[in-house]
Amino acid sequence: MRFLMLNWRDPRNPLAGGAERVTLAYLSALASRGHQVYWFANSFADAPQQELIDGVTVVRGGSMGTSIVHARRWYRSQAPFDLVIDQHHGIPWFAPWWARTRVISFIHEVLGPIWNSFYPWPLSVIGRYQEALTQWFYRNVPFWTACESTETALRQRGVRDVTIIRYGVETNALPILDPKPFTVPLRLVVVSRLAPNKRIDHAIQTVAELRRRGMETQLEIIGGGECRAALEVQTTQLSLKSHVTFLGPLSESEKDSHLRQAHFILHTSQREGWGLNIIEANAMGTPGAVYPVPGLIESTLDNQTGIVARNETPSALADRLIETLQQPEHYSSLRVQAWERAKTMHWSKILPHAADWLEAMAHPPQTNPAPPHVVR
Repeated sequence: MRFLMLNWRDPRNPLAGGAERVTLAYLSALASRGHQVYWFANSFADAPQQELIDGVTVVRGGSMGTSIVHARRWYRSQAPFDLVIDQHHGIPWFAPWWARTRVISFIHEVLGPIWNSFYPWPLSVIGRYQEALTQWFYRNVPFWTACESTETALRQRGVRDVTIIRYGVETNALPILDPKPFTVPLRLVVVSRLAPNKRIDHAIQTVAELRRRGMETQLEIIGGGECRAALEVQTTQLSLKSHVTFLGPLSESEKDSHLRQAHFILHTSQREGWGLNIIEANAMGTPGAVYPVPGLIESTLDNQTGIVARNETPSALADRLIETLQQPEHYSSLRVQAWERAKTMHWSKILPHAADWLEAMAHPPQTNPAPPHVVR
């Protein structure tokens, strides 16, 4: 069979992130089964027009605002596809209206308030309105996403058919969970792109709040992005330079080492499609401490695999951290449950079922039964 993914970015794009990592995993699984798999994305500086990545043929053309035209032109020169996957990142590709074959939509999150983080008024309002309107126009197109929060948001906008397929991780869980009793300082880690919607400033403020309450704390921030300079200024203003370390992007092995040493991974984003780095930390025996937002409340199960703050403030997150660390047995239980859950979320567990489902969507049976609610 022939599959086509439409996504603004591909894995080699300098702005690629978690969305592109999981997309490549799903597509590579299809390619490994002998299918012809293509990925059309925006072009970027010095990028070849076409290249092969992990069995997937990546084709590039156009930029934001023109790539749909390039995609349609290229598409018409190709042999027919069995399934086109229209990936939404605020603005979709409108493939159901030009692909002339079966189309499904892949969405990581409903952006909603994230528009406000990247665009000033009135562009943010326009973005939120068009996103809601577009999803209503897509209401009869099958959607695929990773968590229940996104499913709920889509259904509230009229989408009728939503299947949940969890994201997996490449990180192999530790073969044996090593002891990690709490000793000062409290070691926290953030793994994230340093972008406005990730609210890394809240993680830094959490450190300030913990120290104000007498908790000796160290925070490591792994990742790069446009907000780094502002975050470093904030760290200086809060007199935290000796307590907050910016490590920049790290290799996977280096990242795993820091995750393994931390007591908690913090996540204070506005919302997530899932939260891959939470599961990666869990595999290293490190529970999450997160904000109560879509995606993160699914990747971190409160009082099971981590803790969820009662509201979206550094003070509330500090409350939960202190409460948990006053109960050493509870902290140990969180570590074990997080580690055990991470074992079930390796790509080797996720991809066979995901590929089965995508094949079924490419050639649905005549009766067209409803897909399973959650593909595990």
